[in-house]
Amino acid sequence: MSDAEVWATIAGLAAISVVARSFFMISNEPWPLPGWARAVLKVAPLAVLVAVIAPEVFMTQGEIIATWRDPRWPAVLAASGYFFWRRGILGTILVGMTVMLLLKLGLGW
Repeated sequence: MSDAEVWATIAGLAAISVVARSFFMISNEPWPLPGWARAVLKVAPLAVLVAVIAPEVFMTQGEIIATWRDPRWPAVLAASGYFFWRRGILGTILVGMTVMLLLKLGLGW
């Protein structure tokens, strides 16, 4: 690509970004969201969290984990149990990491 094409691409992407981000501020009236959109937006954070964490728990090197002797399984179970018991995020992370480190360093998993 030439320099002109690169700059044209950057300018085009910037313009698209500005229009897309200001699209909802152009109108003077609020835009009502349909009920189905509100329902989808309520579960969106959970869906994103699952999409990020699930591959780390269930896969290694791009393949499904075939053995139960992986420290991530008990760590996820312990962290999930703690979360449902106490509802604390920091404790959930600490419990999960502690179990995983004990299994990795202590038992050599």
